[in-house]
Amino acid sequence: MQKIINEMTWKVAGEAGHGILNAGLVMFAKSCVRAGMHVFATAEYPSLIRGGHNHLDVRVSETEIHSQQQHVDLLVALNKESITRHAHKMSEGGGIIYDGDDVNIEGSTRRDIKLYPVPLMKIANTCGGTIMRNTVAIGATFALTGFDIEILNTVIRDNFVTKKGEIVALANIAAAKAGYDYVKNNFKDDFAWALVRRSRGNKIFLSGNEATVAGALRAGCKFVAAYPMTPTSSVLMLMAGQEKDYHLVVKQTEDEIAAINMAIGASFAGARSMVATSGGGFSLMVEGLGLAAQTETPLVIVEGQRPGPATGMATHSGQADLRFVLHASTDEFPRIVIVPGDVEDSFHYAIKAFDLADRYQMPVIILTDKYVAESYKTTEEFATDDVVIDRGLLSKGDVGEGYLRYKVTVSGSSLRSVPGQKGGRHVASSYEHDEHGFEREEEEVRIAMHNKRFRKLEHAAKELPQPELYGAKEADMTIISWGSPKGPIREAMKLLAKEGITINYLQIVFLSPFPSQKVRDVIKSAKHTVIIENNKTSQLSSLIREHCLCDADFKMLKYDGRPFYPEEIAAGVRKLLRERKLSTLEFSKGSIIRAV
Repeated sequence: MQKIINEMTWKVAGEAGHGILNAGLVMFAKSCVRAGMHVFATAEYPSLIRGGHNHLDVRVSETEIHSQQQHVDLLVALNKESITRHAHKMSEGGGIIYDGDDVNIEGSTRRDIKLYPVPLMKIANTCGGTIMRNTVAIGATFALTGFDIEILNTVIRDNFVTKKGEIVALANIAAAKAGYDYVKNNFKDDFAWALVRRSRGNKIFLSGNEATVAGALRAGCKFVAAYPMTPTSSVLMLMAGQEKDYHLVVKQTEDEIAAINMAIGASFAGARSMVATSGGGFSLMVEGLGLAAQTETPLVIVEGQRPGPATGMATHSGQADLRFVLHASTDEFPRIVIVPGDVEDSFHYAIKAFDLADRYQMPVIILTDKYVAESYKTTEEFATDDVVIDRGLLSKGDVGEGYLRYKVTVSGSSLRSVPGQKGGRHVASSYEHDEHGFEREEEEVRIAMHNKRFRKLEHAAKELPQPELYGAKEADMTIISWGSPKGPIREAMKLLAKEGITINYLQIVFLSPFPSQKVRDVIKSAKHTVIIENNKTSQLSSLIREHCLCDADFKMLKYDGRPFYPEEIAAGVRKLLRERKLSTLEFSKGSIIRAV
């Protein structure tokens, strides 16, 4: 039979706490990366240590890919619930690997779906116990797809020998081989998808959080303070693992208030510093955010969005913190807000964030979300030889006589000293102040200092890169979006191109200062425009109305805690182009649920 080579979506699903996600990422996804394939992986899991349902989607391809897909070609179902939840997503001729001794699904799925009952638990118990069940299933997966199991063995050795020892590594290799052999000995070679080794090149595989950390390290970050909060907890852990190699100070604080105040202190002392949190933690940081603005202290804040309010859906994704981070403050002060859309953005804009914080001596917020932060993607190894660190107006030695820390300048930025520099002594308090830093309340002082701070944003607006327009200049539909929908949008563009529908896409990365002219020009020149974002009120739409005095024609909104599928976006574009009278489409569970 003619097989589909290196174009497959694989899902593993089961009960939380059994190592499903780790096995899928470490063993299956990394084996495919090592075999030279492009890989995208994203997981959904409950806020539970054990119990509940979790699943990992891994998509592999011959060419670059940017998101998951809606359908599943091969499902590894580790319990009956996994089949109930996901069997309807199976592609035509897809397969399900399951434990035939534990679950009977004969007759409960579509007739075209191929069933592969494998005694996962029985085999696992002969190789080291229940925990090996996932490894058995991955061995079975590679047997069905004709994958070179030696690649899997090298991945297991590399990931287990150092961390858990030779015995554990050998047990996992034996479990994978047992699952592999069972499938080869008991089933025909009739699965339509195959995985074939290619040249790896310089491909790397990492998550958005890992890319952010790599960018921060390359930028020279030396102090990190955080209180663990999904989806940015791994930023703290990853940074802690690099303390010795990169000479960092990493603090897990008692709360977010302490975290931001420690980071401000470190930055005041001259270190590039960062905090990482989510919306709830950022709420506690707001007073400290104002302190950084008032003292004109550089600070990078990573804010990972998730659905709220309050605790909301702690392990899911959303884009509803935009207005919050733009305006969180007492009174008003400038801040730069950067929104990466994928792994590559996360790395490069992390470096940019530290430069901007130093140059303009203000808070810079990297606004990410669970989908970008925790999804993994294959990319080319980052080139950093041309990275030049810009510390702005940071004094490198004695400051000299007559030093004014808050001197009123055309750019709004002033020479910054650090403790111990001769002549650099000054007052830095939370109170309004004059050029020396002394507390003042006169009208003319207040106006001068307030205008000084805001001039920084005016100058930043002139140097920041403009939004990138993907696709042809002229198109049937123009998509405008920010953040994590980037990947699904780019995949939807591929789907629609096959149907002769041309799409272009404006990605807005800097939301403060807002690129008004570029956005206005794109909207005015487009045939039809649609805004896509993961929130209820279309916060980007209100920003465009505020800054550009115009509106997009349509909106696509999703706020169920899950990212967009490319198929959803493609279906929405078709519907909008066909009916044209609709203003808003809302999505859930892979389809349009409401048209307004």
